Amino acid sequence: MYLLISVLIIIASILLILIVLVQNSKGGGLASNFASSNQVMGVRKTADFLEKATWTLAVSLLVLSLFASFAIPRDRGEVSRSAIEEQLDRTPSQSTLPTFPTPTPDEDGNGGDPDEN
Repeated sequence: MYLLISVLIIIASILLILIVLVQNSKGGGLASNFASSNQVMGVRKTADFLEKATWTLAVSLLVLSLFASFAIPRDRGEVSRSAIEEQLDRTPSQSTLPTFPTPTPDEDGNGGDPDEN
């Protein structure tokens, strides 16, 4: 289902690009060249058709994108974990780390290090 929607999105995107390139808001683009050769549809009808096609494709692209977000295949079984979570599980806890003795302060107030004098 997701693959079908993705293909439809690509087709709608390509058609939208082509229709936008054909029309010109000033009325002198490629749309006027197509309309002059075809006497059934006038320039105004061609411009109306291209505008309606643009809006239709834009709305269909939006709707297909929403459907695609709901149709994304999700793995319901085993939840994959990120590398950070796996690294956190492998990290030893505080109780297994070695403890080192800390120097106690002397009467002089220094840390008990004999090289400080």
